[in-house]
Amino acid sequence: MDLNALKELLNRDDRFCRYNNIRLDVLQTGYAEAVMELSENTMNGLGIAQGGSIFTLSDLAFAGAGNSYGFRMVGLNSSISFIRPGVGKQLRAKASEVSRGRRTCVYCVEVLNDDGKVVAHGTFTGFITEEKFPL
Repeated sequence: MDLNALKELLNRDDRFCRYNNIRLDVLQTGYAEAVMELSENTMNGLGIAQGGSIFTLSDLAFAGAGNSYGFRMVGLNSSISFIRPGVGKQLRAKASEVSRGRRTCVYCVEVLNDDGKVVAHGTFTGFITEEKFPL
């Protein structure tokens, strides 16, 4: 699997993330990191990162890690806990594989601020299809 080509494809094809300046930064088998530059468009009324933007950042990291084996994977379930306000210049989500079977997978995602402090923690479950990426 050409992970650089997959990273480029996921960054290009996820129009919502692209529009909101969220991108995969690191992609390895079973692991991914996504980053989001904080801006006016990512903030809520309190001037901190909006929960939906943090969730979307987490979801892209999950997508990268889950799809890194070359088979298309879609989300089945997710839960996220917001630990502290998302502030600073950038947030980084790190998705690590917990379990991967024939058809399902589970990933832990941590979102960190510029100081490396945890902003959010989530668990994401995916369904692995039989469809391979055309790379």
